[in-house]
Amino acid sequence: MNRILLIIGCGLMASCSPPKKEMPMATATDTLTSSIQVFNLENPNGLKMSVLNYGGKIVSLMVPDKNGVPGDIVLGYDSVKQYLHGNAYFGAMIGRYGNRIAKGKFSLEGKDYQLPVNNGANSLHGGSKGFHNQFWQAEPFQNKGFDALELRYKSVDGEEGYPGTLDVKVIYTLTDQNELIIDCEATTDKPTIVNLTHHSFFNLAGEGNGDILNHELTLSASEFIPVDAGLIPMGGLKPVVGTPFDFLKPHQIGERINQEDEQIKFGKGYDHCWVLNKKSNELALAARVTEPSSGRAMEVWTTEPGIQFYSGNFLDGSDKGKGGKPYNFRSAFCLEAQHFPDSPNHANFPTTVLKPGEIYKQTTIYKFSTLK
Repeated sequence: MNRILLIIGCGLMASCSPPKKEMPMATATDTLTSSIQVFNLENPNGLKMSVLNYGGKIVSLMVPDKNGVPGDIVLGYDSVKQYLHGNAYFGAMIGRYGNRIAKGKFSLEGKDYQLPVNNGANSLHGGSKGFHNQFWQAEPFQNKGFDALELRYKSVDGEEGYPGTLDVKVIYTLTDQNELIIDCEATTDKPTIVNLTHHSFFNLAGEGNGDILNHELTLSASEFIPVDAGLIPMGGLKPVVGTPFDFLKPHQIGERINQEDEQIKFGKGYDHCWVLNKKSNELALAARVTEPSSGRAMEVWTTEPGIQFYSGNFLDGSDKGKGGKPYNFRSAFCLEAQHFPDSPNHANFPTTVLKPGEIYKQTTIYKFSTLK
C-alpha cells in the first residue's frame, strides 16, 4: 500500500511535524523543503522504493540479496536539504534533453536555439534547471494491482531555451515480478526536441559499500558512439569488438577500465552511449549487471535505441551520502536508456524531434533477481 510522508527539512525516513504557520525567518531553502513530499512503494517480495516529487528522484531502492536481506542499492542522501544542494542527478528524471548537446546549440525548422551551457562548453541534461530540479505533480495509484506513482510536469515554451510547451507524464510501477517499470509520455504545442532518461546511481553491493569494479556487465550492443574530449559524439559509430567497450559477453567493469585507450581517457573511464542491437521502439534487453558478494542481478529493458553506461568517474569522495558515507571514485554506475547524445546536430542519428499531434513514448524496466 502506498504511504505518503511530508518531509520538512529532516531525515527522509523520519516522521516530521508540520511547520508552524508563522515562519518570519524562513529562507528559500525552507520554502523548498516544505514543498517536498516522499512517496513509498513496495511489493510483496521485499522491494521498497521511495520517490520525491522534486525531480522525480528515487531516493532509496531496497532490494533483497541472495540471503533475502534487503539493502539500499541507489546513492542518495538522508535529508531533503542535501538533495537541494548535493548531486542534482542522484535518482532523477532527466529532461528536456538527457546527455549532452554541443555548445548548447541546435537548429529546428530553420530556427537556431541556444541552451544554457553547464558542462564545459556544452549543455548537459536539460540545463541547470532541467527536470531534475523541478517539482512534479505526484499521485500514487494502483496500476494493474501494483503500487505506482504518476508524475506530471509542464515545461513551458522557452524554458531553458527549448521551444514549445511540453507536457510530460512519468509512471513508476513496482511489480510483483520485481520490476521497476518507468513509462514516459510527452506532447508539445510546437516542434521541439525530447530525450528523457532516468539517472539512478547503482551499487548492487549496497550504496556506499565500495567500488563497482567487480560488478559484471553485459550490454546488448555491437557498436558504441565515439566522443571527443568534451564527450560530444564525433559523428559515427564504432564496433565494440577488439576494444574495452565490448560487453557482448559478461566482463567485470574494472577489467579494462584503465587501458591505454583514447576513448577511455576522454571519459576518465566509461561515459559513453552504446547502440543497442534492437529494432526501433522494440522493448528489448539492453543490459545485465551482476554483483557476486550480494548475489544481486539487474536487467535493463528499454524501447530506446541507446544506453549510456557511466562508471562513476566523477565521484571523488567529497560528497557525503547516506549515513555520512563518502561516495568515492567509481562507487556507482548508471545505465541511462535514451536516444543518442547531441542527436539534433547529427542527421544520421535517430531523430529526437517531437511535433504537435505526436506522442513521445518510452518504457524502461529495471528488473531485479538473485544469482542461482
